[in-house]
Amino acid sequence: MSPFIAEIIGTMLLLLLGNGVVANVVLNETKANGSGWIVITTGWGLAVFIAVAVAGPYSGAHINPAVTLGLAFAGKFPWADVPTYLFGQMIGAMLGAVLVWVSYKDHYAATNDEGSLLATFATIPAIPKYTSNVATEAIGTFVLVFAVFYMSSNTAEIVPDGTPIGLGSIGAVPVGFLVWSIGLSLGGPTGYAINPARDLGPRIMHALLPIEGKGGNGWSYAWVPILGPILGAALAAVLNFLIL
Repeated sequence: MSPFIAEIIGTMLLLLLGNGVVANVVLNETKANGSGWIVITTGWGLAVFIAVAVAGPYSGAHINPAVTLGLAFAGKFPWADVPTYLFGQMIGAMLGAVLVWVSYKDHYAATNDEGSLLATFATIPAIPKYTSNVATEAIGTFVLVFAVFYMSSNTAEIVPDGTPIGLGSIGAVPVGFLVWSIGLSLGGPTGYAINPARDLGPRIMHALLPIEGKGGNGWSYAWVPILGPILGAALAAVLNFLIL
């Protein structure tokens, strides 16, 4: 499997299982309706575990533009390969969002709350305040990327086609626990996108899919889960460089 395909599949699984648990909790008439934040954060942590376990041997399972950019900023991943990874991540995120919609189509039809419908695709801040929201996303992503640096080896891993993927050896279980912890501790203010593709790809699909009564797509906020994670990844790379 090429790194490009691995990033598509890994990010697709991430969004299918991650946004899938959100749909299960917030959409009407599901088995887990109203089961709460612990279910959502646990589901996302397990989604990361599955995605990294599947894609890791082939691409390093970045499955997140912030991780790819953080590794590139830190000199652990070639800039020439960044566009390929980012493109694969966006395709995978959009596909995952579509599969959630197909899986829960009857429950989308049974739900008339615009916020709940959007929440199954993209993040929504609890208190909309751009400066605070960007800071929260930056801090959460900083924790993610900085921890990934130290959960992986310092030597770039080479996949079968010769591409250096940057992460070295890293286990799916530690990364799953890492994202679970971020969600539990830092996810409340913004819904912890910590991943530009995770938010933008599904937000685009929310705009395109024929969901009755879906309301607006929240485009005025959409830049926050892009800028915040990029800032957090850059900060992690700078600190890693200073420490080393």
